[in-house]
Amino acid sequence: MARVTRQSSRQQQTHPVDELLPFPQLALYGFQHVLAFYAAAVIVPVLLGSALGLSRAELVHLINADLLTCGIATIIQALGVWKIGARLPLVQGVTFTAVSPMIAIGLGAGGGTAGLLVVYGAVITAGIATFLFAPVFSKLVPYFPPVVIGTILTIIGITLIPVALQDAAGGARLIGTPAYGEPKNLAYALGTLLFILAMARIGKPFLSSVAVLLGLVGGTAVAWLFGDADFSAVGDTDWFGVTTPFHYGMPRFEPLPMIAMLVVMLITMVETTGDVYAIGEITRKRVDTDTVARALRADGAATVLGGILNSFPYVAFAENIGLVRMSKVMSRYVVVAAGVFMCVLGLLPKAGSLVASIPNPVLGGAALSMFGMVAAVGIQILGKVDLREERNALILAVSLGAALLPTTVAPFFERMPDNVRAVLDSGITLGALSAISLNLLFNVFTSRSTMEIDWDDIEDDGVVEPRYAAGAG
Repeated sequence: MARVTRQSSRQQQTHPVDELLPFPQLALYGFQHVLAFYAAAVIVPVLLGSALGLSRAELVHLINADLLTCGIATIIQALGVWKIGARLPLVQGVTFTAVSPMIAIGLGAGGGTAGLLVVYGAVITAGIATFLFAPVFSKLVPYFPPVVIGTILTIIGITLIPVALQDAAGGARLIGTPAYGEPKNLAYALGTLLFILAMARIGKPFLSSVAVLLGLVGGTAVAWLFGDADFSAVGDTDWFGVTTPFHYGMPRFEPLPMIAMLVVMLITMVETTGDVYAIGEITRKRVDTDTVARALRADGAATVLGGILNSFPYVAFAENIGLVRMSKVMSRYVVVAAGVFMCVLGLLPKAGSLVASIPNPVLGGAALSMFGMVAAVGIQILGKVDLREERNALILAVSLGAALLPTTVAPFFERMPDNVRAVLDSGITLGALSAISLNLLFNVFTSRSTMEIDWDDIEDDGVVEPRYAAGAG
């Protein structure tokens, strides 16, 4: 009887996830999500634009297109439209998983805007496939155990760290010149990294959540004082601008780059699935295969939109899941408000121009901390895996070896045709394919049980009361 009474009480009470807060609170907590998200959101277009040799104006357009699409994607994911969107406090952003493959695809197509057109063709194709495959994939979660997810996340971090270090040395455009690797560049990168570490060491939840953003601001300010940051172009940039569909031209759909991006989206589907279950546990909101399918459809729809609006593949951002946990503000409408803020920022080219002014070494120092944290999360997940079991150890060992191949034996891939290179010249793609394939070979057809979350037990603990205090922890 007590059980029935408890269930009835729960049904009558609005879950914190679905609670609509007063406008001032929505604005305050929504902006806090933007602060936690902003640095990670803009770093992907900056890194890609730098690697492909885009002009400053093209880079500014990429940043604004990314922010606008991030905002739209976040609103769709948190608010929900039809069977699209998890209706959970999930912020959408460009996935780090796509950085290395997109650089390989773009450079294989000649770099510059010509390379972007091939990237966008692959992105649109992968987004459509994700949307259509979402219901099927949501039922395949048991085939992606911690050994696969942990290995993939570790590989993502390890293979992206060299990209951050390259920027710390001055950026790809300086390779082969005396300025590449100058002590001054390394000093800016190290100073930015130390500042981020200091913010984290202070231990205040809000400061920790915006440490990377503060590090970028502080490092750029120091570089400006020493004459190594140029903001002159910011004044010449328009205040208002709207990204137009297919700004750089019609996408080019080439088979092998599309295959490479399909692999990327397979990895991001694993990532989103993990994030959905994580936010479900934090908010004590039941998550089932239908919830996962709706979240994956949102990823697919946002990725298609990204390819049309000159942006990239999208995934739920783990950084903001941590902010939900620290702040105890669980309302999905707060995340919707954050999406609105992002859309506004995406319409302000001056904001994008300001980001484009961040010196490469400063960006590299901040990126090192973020990409390293991705690897750390993967290692944390691998801590749940019994690596004394030879099969699990082999999955990790061989996948790590495959992931390091493109960065350690570059001439091997340089001799390949450009289209083939676009698929294989990516540590993330090779490592992820290895982990998934070896898990199928070693574990899928065994009699091992799959660990599942007992949602009835979680919900019976009672709904967590939200604690609405900015940055509370």
